[in-house]
Amino acid sequence: MTETGPSCRIVVLISGNGTNLEAINRACENQIIPGSVVGVISNQPDALGLTKARRAGIPTYVLDHRTFDTRGSFESQLQKLIDSMTPHVVVLAGFMRILGPKIVQHFLGRLLNIHPSLLPRYPGLNTHARVLKDGKKTHGVTVHFVTPKLDAGPIILQKTISVTIQDTEQTLAEKIRTEEHDIYPRAINWFALGRLQLIQNVAYLDGQKIIL
Repeated sequence: MTETGPSCRIVVLISGNGTNLEAINRACENQIIPGSVVGVISNQPDALGLTKARRAGIPTYVLDHRTFDTRGSFESQLQKLIDSMTPHVVVLAGFMRILGPKIVQHFLGRLLNIHPSLLPRYPGLNTHARVLKDGKKTHGVTVHFVTPKLDAGPIILQKTISVTIQDTEQTLAEKIRTEEHDIYPRAINWFALGRLQLIQNVAYLDGQKIIL
C-alpha cells in the first residue's frame, strides 16, 4: 500500500446543498481525514454548497454544463480544471451529471461516489420513492468507485437503515443523509491512508478484496 502523502488533496464536485461536502471538510479540519479539500466545482452557479465552501475558505469554481455545446466539451474542460488542482482523489457529492467514459477512465481508481441506496438495488434517481413504493423494510447508502457504467462501480462501504410504516421520502432522505456523513469521510480516510485501492475493477481494503 502507498499512502497519498502527508496531506491528501481532495476535489469535491457538487450540484446542490453540499451537506456531504461539509461533512468531508469537517473531517479534514478535525484530522479524521489526513488531507484537505483543495477545490469545489459545481455545474450549478447557484448551488448552496458553493456558499458553504467559500465560507470555509475553500476555492470554488463554476462550470455550467448548459454553456457548452456538447457533453464532451464540458467534460474536457472539467477534466482540465480538476487536473489543475492535482488531486489525489475526486469526490462526487451530489453532482447531478453522469460522467462519460473518457473522464471516468482518466480518474479511474481515484473517483468516488455516494449513492442513496444499497447498490446494486435501486441505481439512478428517486431511490426513496422507489423503496417506499416497493414496500421494502430496509434501505441504505453506498460509497463506491466510479466506473463507466452508472452506479455499478465496485462497492467500498454500505450502511443499512430500517424503513418503517411512518417513513416518507423526506424522513428517509434525512436518515440516509446522517449515514452519508458517517461513511463518506470514512471511505475517503481509507483512501487518504493508502488502505483503499481499485485493482482490476475490484475494491481492496488493506490488501483484501472488499466483500459485502
